[in-house]
Amino acid sequence: MKSVIVGTAGHIDHGKTALVKALTGIDADRLEEEKRRGITIDIGFAHLELAAPGGETLRLGFVDVPGHERFVRNMLAGVGGIDLVLLVIAADESIKPQTREHFDICRLLAVRRGITVLTKSDLVDAETLDVVKLEVGEFLSGSFLEAAPIVAVSSLTGAGLDHLKRELAKAAAEVPARDSSALARLPIDRVFTMKGFGTVVTGTLLAGTIGRDAELEVCPSGKRVRVRGVQVHGAAAEKALAGQRTALNLAGVPVEELARGMMLAPPETFRSTNRIDVSLSLLPSAKPLRDRARVHLHAYTSQTLAEVVLYGGPQVQPGTTAYAQLRLAEPALLLPGDRFILRQFSPVVTIGGGVLIENLPPRKVVNRENYTGLLKAISASDPRASLAARVTARGLQGLTLREGTARTGWRGPDLQLLAQGNPQIVQAADVLLPRLAINIVRQGLRSAVNAFHQQNPLVPGISKEELRGRFPELLPQAFDRLFAEAVQAKALELAGELVRLPGRGVVMKDEEAESKQIIEKAFATAGLQVPALYNVLAGLKVDKARAHQIVTLLLRDKVLVKISDELVFHQSVLERLRQQIAAQKAKGVAKIDVGKFKEMTGVSRKYAIPLLEYLDRERVTRRVGDERVIL
Repeated sequence: MKSVIVGTAGHIDHGKTALVKALTGIDADRLEEEKRRGITIDIGFAHLELAAPGGETLRLGFVDVPGHERFVRNMLAGVGGIDLVLLVIAADESIKPQTREHFDICRLLAVRRGITVLTKSDLVDAETLDVVKLEVGEFLSGSFLEAAPIVAVSSLTGAGLDHLKRELAKAAAEVPARDSSALARLPIDRVFTMKGFGTVVTGTLLAGTIGRDAELEVCPSGKRVRVRGVQVHGAAAEKALAGQRTALNLAGVPVEELARGMMLAPPETFRSTNRIDVSLSLLPSAKPLRDRARVHLHAYTSQTLAEVVLYGGPQVQPGTTAYAQLRLAEPALLLPGDRFILRQFSPVVTIGGGVLIENLPPRKVVNRENYTGLLKAISASDPRASLAARVTARGLQGLTLREGTARTGWRGPDLQLLAQGNPQIVQAADVLLPRLAINIVRQGLRSAVNAFHQQNPLVPGISKEELRGRFPELLPQAFDRLFAEAVQAKALELAGELVRLPGRGVVMKDEEAESKQIIEKAFATAGLQVPALYNVLAGLKVDKARAHQIVTLLLRDKVLVKISDELVFHQSVLERLRQQIAAQKAKGVAKIDVGKFKEMTGVSRKYAIPLLEYLDRERVTRRVGDERVIL
């Protein structure tokens, strides 16, 4: 069953609530004060099922909003999630101030469909009704309601209600279904306690699905809650789908921690923000909007003060559009594509609105002209082009799928699908990177290794971690993926933890090769009473840095073995020591102590202790008290 949200709009006392009651049989005025004063103060709700022209059953959820100018902020809390509007105009009064303001709000929120309803038609004669229709037609000229039907009704007599229901069914059938497979977002418009149930919240489910026992996060507080029960249009349900009026019984949160304006969403998915980049449109009737002006921001059920930082100049002229950053006094969960309304700080009147482009903008913009070009590219109607612009702007940092979801509202698989076949994007692990940056990295990897070889001819290669450090902006998972591709393509070779160009080895000059032989000979002929390393290096023709590089090379190739901070031995000498120990065991000697070891090898305690500890590490011996068991 398709669900469509219908909102009312219009001046006070033009019969919005009476019309909803006449259509649905439900009185949307729920507050005692509303009934006593005879006006709608807060938003109210009702529902109705109709058959579409094709036979499909439509479930219409009505959001009835107040018409009094003092309660426009409440009206804005209800109208944000509607699919079509009933613009209500009393036939005996025609167009009034809140008619204009409510209609401006609907246009700023990009409502695409609706019906104009002339209520109280029983109070005027046919000639007057025709005049009002002409006035209304002229008022709607050039708007989204220009070609929409104008239906005259009387909530008192019932005249015209059947005609209105037919037009409602026709218009609702044309409303595109909301995406129930998307990530869920529910703006809270009511919070109360129900006896026997506890905390209950209501709202219009913007997208996705929320089922019983679902875990949700309250934004912006970050509080985790669990859904105990679900109601859709007043009836118990297993789950609520996008576009439905939804009530949730929540566990894990007292009613005092919830309020209108908060948003329910999947845990650890989105991030609340207090800065948003937007495309802002000013009404022709508004005054020029200055840079740094304070305004009231309304988005879905939330409202907060905001500072307007203009990107294109000192002010926005009436009837024009500009890019700006809105800095919010209180954080909110908003995503690209969300619409908002701006009201003047004082006096509080509607002055404009627009659409959100970037919900997590940089704190500082260096080049505003370039940045507004990026905002224009991001706001492209083609999602592939929009994603490509976002990814390209990130450069080597790329865009992780998780970050992409927080910034766009698109699921990870949706982002991957949009990236597939996109010539501007390459996916590396869970990171989307611009192809241009990928090519730079691929060339840069080889260039960095080649430069290392040039600067360090005596070192066989650069360590993988040092190479990773040459690309600090690149995320680790992206580096690993691109590095693996380079190795697979044989652009690079990995030997242990060292990276080198294919076929590239150590390149020694004559004096370096000679020094290598001198070092090796010095330790090979010294036996177990080896000289101090610094004494050996001091007699070489090469400088200290190259001498240490040669030693490192000998240690890597295991020609020399370092057994302590001060002692280095030739591997052939240590191999003979192993054979000596093995010969002792063959003679039936099971254990050896420090004294016997010194006697056997002819070394002092300075050498004996480190050598025995080396043999322990090599599992040739095992220490037991003051002795070593020969293994």
